[in-house]
Amino acid sequence: MYVVTGAGPVGWTVAGQLAAAGHRVRVLTRSGSGPDHPLVEKRAVDVSDADRLGDAFAGALAVFHCIHGSQYSARAWAEELPAAEQTVLAAAAGAGAVVVFPESLYSYSKPERPMTEEGPREAQGGKRGIRTSLLKARAASATDTVSMVAGDFFGPGVRGAHAGERMVKPVLAGKSVMVVGNAGLPHSFTYVPDLAAAMIRAAQDPALWNRVWHTPTGPAVAQREIAEAFAAAAGVRTARVAAVPGWVLRTMGMFSPGTRELAETLYQFEHPFVMDSRASEAALGLHPTPLKEAAAATVAWWRDQER
Repeated sequence: MYVVTGAGPVGWTVAGQLAAAGHRVRVLTRSGSGPDHPLVEKRAVDVSDADRLGDAFAGALAVFHCIHGSQYSARAWAEELPAAEQTVLAAAAGAGAVVVFPESLYSYSKPERPMTEEGPREAQGGKRGIRTSLLKARAASATDTVSMVAGDFFGPGVRGAHAGERMVKPVLAGKSVMVVGNAGLPHSFTYVPDLAAAMIRAAQDPALWNRVWHTPTGPAVAQREIAEAFAAAAGVRTARVAAVPGWVLRTMGMFSPGTRELAETLYQFEHPFVMDSRASEAALGLHPTPLKEAAAATVAWWRDQER
């Protein structure tokens, strides 16, 4: 039996893949949501409630901790994520379970060069510094952990992302796509089903634990290129892609907290932002889904939502 905390695109996909492989899954969310499957048990549990996690984690081989902050802000992350992770790590230790985390590239402190598993993760300040602190706390924990790093998400179930609804919906509607930074620079996008598969694979092999791995991720593509891949998969004309310059977002951020939080990560879109997953692919025995295939599955999911 496996436990999944959170039912966003990552938690939902992890739970779905585990159940499809014949494993029992217990999904914990505040609302009791999750995939509908005979092998999926859904419980309404707040993972910050230590008193309830002991029973919820009982019998678990692994815990896939897939919750995210209630808001995309450094303040929300700092208030919510570290405490929740420590609660989960303590409960997992009591159950004898490894904890597997999806992780971002935010902590990488030398993002101007291709990022590898051995690269420095010492970024400071804001959301980047919080991710650095979370990784250090996991490394210091007595509980076994795995951190599976991914680039920007795309795929079935992914809505709030640069290659989510802000891109796919206008492409399908034949409208222009607005992106941030530079639309022509290489950028690593990770297909969420590949992230889920890598997390599951790592959980099943103790030799892979207590490490930071990279999700098998295809070659970096420009924002314009991934939009073109969605258009080709949908059989529609290639959308016009326009970019909002960084200085515009930074100026808007002076008056809008939400825009200010987005502007903090503009460095990822004003320069090449590339992750290298070759070492992890070899260790995990997995490879990224080709972009053409991933784009087709993404478009099919979006069209199902419109029916």
